[in-house]
Amino acid sequence: MISTQIKTLLTTHLSPEKLELIDDSAAHAGHAGAQRGGGHYFVTIVSSAFEGKTMVQRHQMIYLALGDMMKQQIHALGINALTPSED
Repeated sequence: MISTQIKTLLTTHLSPEKLELIDDSAAHAGHAGAQRGGGHYFVTIVSSAFEGKTMVQRHQMIYLALGDMMKQQIHALGINALTPSED
């Protein structure tokens, strides 16, 4: 399952204290992007790996962790990336 893969990759690469993933793909059925494949997800991740990083850098870290999944299995990804002190 794609949700499980996403959680596994983010956990392996970023060692989050908190990780919540919402699969919103069903709400986007018929959407142009949904027809080419890939789901719509929203992730909230709290990790000390984000300390001292800008929001852009945090997003890049998540994209790097997910790798090739961003090319096909994930069409849209909403991200809420926080440090433990921001949670």
